[in-house]
Amino acid sequence: MEQPEDLDRTTAGHTPDGPGDGNGPAFRVDIHGNATGPVIAGHHNVVVDAHHGSTVTLLMEGRRPRPVRRDRVALLPGRRRPPLGRERELAALADALAAGGPVQLWGPAGVGKSTLLRHAARTLPPGPDGVLYLSAAHRETGDLAQEIFEACYDTTGYLPSATELRRLMTGVRITVYVDGAGGDADRLRELMDAAPDATFVFAGRNRALLGEGTSLGLKGLETAAAQALLESELGSRLTGHERAAAELCAAAAGAPLLLLRAAALAREDGTGGLVLPRPGTTAELLPLLLDQLDAEPLRVLGLLATLGEADLAPGHIGALAGVPDPSAVCGRLAGLGLLAATDTGYRCTADAVGPLRQRFPAPFPAERLCVHLAEWAALPDTPPARVAEHAPALDAALDLAERAGRPDLAVRVARAAAPALARALRFDAWGRMLDRGRAAAERAGDAGSVAYFTHEQGVRSLVTGRRVVAGVLLAEAVVLWRQLGDQQGADAAAGAQQFAPPAPADGGASAPGDLGPGDGANTPSPDGVADPGPATDPGTTASSPDAGLSTDPGTTAHSPTTDPGITAHAPTTDPGTAAGPGTTGHSPAPDPGATAHSPAPDAGTAPDAGSATHGSVPDGGLSSGSQSGASGHPVSHDGGFAHQPGGGSGPVPDASGTAVPPPAGGESAGLAGSTAGGTQAGAAAAGGASVATTVMTVLAVAAAVTIGGVALKNHQESQEREATPTVTDLARGRSTPSPSATGLAGTWQDSRGGMYTFREAGPGVYTVTGRSMCGEVLTTRFTQRGSGYYATQPLYDVSGGSCGRRLGYVDTTITILPGGSTARLVTALPSGAGQVRCYSCGSSTLTRRS
Repeated sequence: MEQPEDLDRTTAGHTPDGPGDGNGPAFRVDIHGNATGPVIAGHHNVVVDAHHGSTVTLLMEGRRPRPVRRDRVALLPGRRRPPLGRERELAALADALAAGGPVQLWGPAGVGKSTLLRHAARTLPPGPDGVLYLSAAHRETGDLAQEIFEACYDTTGYLPSATELRRLMTGVRITVYVDGAGGDADRLRELMDAAPDATFVFAGRNRALLGEGTSLGLKGLETAAAQALLESELGSRLTGHERAAAELCAAAAGAPLLLLRAAALAREDGTGGLVLPRPGTTAELLPLLLDQLDAEPLRVLGLLATLGEADLAPGHIGALAGVPDPSAVCGRLAGLGLLAATDTGYRCTADAVGPLRQRFPAPFPAERLCVHLAEWAALPDTPPARVAEHAPALDAALDLAERAGRPDLAVRVARAAAPALARALRFDAWGRMLDRGRAAAERAGDAGSVAYFTHEQGVRSLVTGRRVVAGVLLAEAVVLWRQLGDQQGADAAAGAQQFAPPAPADGGASAPGDLGPGDGANTPSPDGVADPGPATDPGTTASSPDAGLSTDPGTTAHSPTTDPGITAHAPTTDPGTAAGPGTTGHSPAPDPGATAHSPAPDAGTAPDAGSATHGSVPDGGLSSGSQSGASGHPVSHDGGFAHQPGGGSGPVPDASGTAVPPPAGGESAGLAGSTAGGTQAGAAAAGGASVATTVMTVLAVAAAVTIGGVALKNHQESQEREATPTVTDLARGRSTPSPSATGLAGTWQDSRGGMYTFREAGPGVYTVTGRSMCGEVLTTRFTQRGSGYYATQPLYDVSGGSCGRRLGYVDTTITILPGGSTARLVTALPSGAGQVRCYSCGSSTLTRRS
C-alpha cells in the first residue's frame, strides 16, 4: 500500500524476543485463510480461521512471550514545513512538558493544532526513553494503548492484558503526542493509565482535561504571521497589498486553513498586479475553489466526501476514482486546503465534508467501494497492519452499504477485514467489525456468516477476559454451525467454549465483599496461572464511554451486593451492540428438527434451580437489536454460567449434543420471545438448566437494554414486527419524519452502529419509543435538568427466565458534550438501592447523526 512520501517513522530497539518467562497470561492466534501468523494475548492459543471460526487451546507456560524493552523509542510523524508564527505556543508547550504534563492543545478545526503537534514531536526534547506520535482519530483507547506498547517493546504479535500492560509500561518514560484526541476526559485518563510513567500531549477540538495538567488553547495567527503565511503560499511579497491582506487575515481570524484557501484563489489582474479574495468571501472559499477544479480532483473529492473524515491510501484513491497519479492530485488538493495528509493517506478536511456532500449528493457507488476494499483486505499479501490502518474507511464502507440497502456488501467487507484486524491485534476494531458484520448478516439472511460472526464474537470475548459472555456466544455458535451442517465449525466453537467459566458450587452470586470471577479478583486460569484481568471492551465502564483498557467488566459498574440472592440489571451503557440502522433481531431460532434427536443433558449435572442467581433488569431499554453479549457491554462475571462439568480444562466437548434446550427452558422460558432461540439453546449447551438460563437472560438484557425500548425480535415474530414499530424502525423513519436536531431531539448512534431517535414532546422533554424485553411498546420520557436529560426505568427480576416482579427503578442521564455532536449516557442505581446488584450500570457515548 502506497504511503505519503514525507513519512519518516522509525523505531530503534532490540531484536525479536526470545523464550517467555511465564510472566502473565497470554494467548496465541494463528490467522488462517486470508491472514497468517501467530499472535499472543492472554493465556489462550487461538487459531483464527476465516471460514469455520477460530479454535482455542491453552498456551503452555514455556511458550509465553517475553516482551523485550526497546532501548529507545523514536516513532515520529512525517516531516512537514515548520509552522509560521507559533514560536510562543511552542515555547509554552515545551514549558508544560518540562513541568511533567499532561498537556492538552485544543482549538477549532483549521487553526493548526496538528501542524504544531507534529512539529513539537519532531523538535522538542523527547522523554528519557524516547518519543511517540500517533493519531487517535476514529480509534478506541484499547487499540491506542496497544500501539504504544508495540512502540516500546520488541515482541512478535503479543497483546497483553490490561494488568500486564500497566506492569510492562511502568517505568517507561516516553513523551506521547496524540493527535485527534476527541471525546471526554475519561478516555484520555484511561489511555494515560495504560502508560503510567509516560508524558502525554493531546490535540483535539474541545478542552477535556479540566484542572489536570496544562491546557493550551490555540487561536489564529497574529497579523504579521498570517501575512507571512500568505506570502509563503503566493511565492511573492504583498508589497502594496498590506491593507487588503490585513483585512483578509482579520476576516479569516488568522486560521491557517482559510488563509491557505485564500492564497489559492488569489490571481493576477490585467497589469500583473495581485488580486486577493475579498474579506467577505472567506466563508465562500470552498465553493469558489470547487468551481476551479477539473474532473479528476472532483472525482477524488466525491470519493473521500463519501468516507467522511476517514482516510484512504493514494493507491486505493487512484483505483476507485480512476486517477492515474493519485498522489499528485491529492497533494494538489491538500495544497488547496481541501484534503489533509495523514500517515495512511488523505482525508477530507473536517469543514469540507458537508459542502462536498452538498456538491455531490449522490454518494460513491456502494458496490464498487465495498468490493474493492473486501478484495484488497482478503489478499494473502495484504499486511494486517494496513487493514487496521484503514479500519475507519472500512467502517464507512459498511455505512454506505447499509444506506444503500445492501447488507450483503457489508457482510463481504466485514468477513474479509475481521481476520486481519485480529492478526493486527487491534481488538477494538476487530470487535466493532464482528458486531456490525453479524448485524448485517442477519439482515441479509446469511446464516453462515451469522454463525461465523457469533463464533468470533465468542472467541474475542474469551481472549479479552469476558468469559461469561464468551460462554453464551460460543454455545450459540455451536447451535448455529450444527444447523448449517458444519461440524468443523461446531467442534471449534465447542472446543473454545470449554474455557468459559464453570458455575459456582452453589450457583449463586458472590457474597458481599467477595470478589468472585470477573469482579476484580485474579481468577486462576485453567493452566494454573492467575489471570491478571481482561482488557475492557469499548463502552463497558463508568469511567470511559468509548473504550476501556484497565477495567474488568463487571467491576466499575457494580453496586455493592448485600444479598447474594438478588442481582439486578440496569440499562447497559452502550445502547445496543453491533446493529446498524434497521436491525431488529438476533439470529434465527434453532430448527427444532436440528435438536430433537440430541441426547438430553444429564439432570445430575445441572445446578439446582433453587440456587440460581436472580437476575433483574430494567424494562423499557432501547436496543438496536444486535447480538446479546457482543463486544462492548458490561455483563455478570459472577460465575453464574454453567458449562461442561469438571471445569474448563477437560477434553473438547462433543458439539453433536449441545443444542438441547434446558428443562423448562424452551421457547416459553424467559426471553425466548425477545432473544434468539439459538442463544437459549446455546446457553443450555454450556451446561446446567437453571443457571445457564439465568445467565443467558442477564446477558441478553445487559447487551441490549438501555434507553427507551428494546428492539429485540426473533425471526418467528416477523409478522408482529410488521404491525408494531420498533426503535430501529423509528430511527429509519418508517413511521414518521426524522425530528430536527435541537437539544436531545434527533437520531443518535452508539459505538456499535445502533440508531436511536428522540423526539421533542414539549419544552425540555424528549421521548424515545421501542419494544421492551417483555413484549410491550414503551415510551421513555427524558426531562431536562440543568445540562443533562433525566429518565427513570423500571427494574425487573428476570431470574426465572421471564419478566418477574418489579424491584424498583434505575436512573438514566444523557449529557450532551461540548460541540453538540456527542453525548454521554450514564445509568446508575439510585441511592439506597441496597440489596440490588447492578451488572450494567455505567457510561457510554452516543454520536448525533441528525
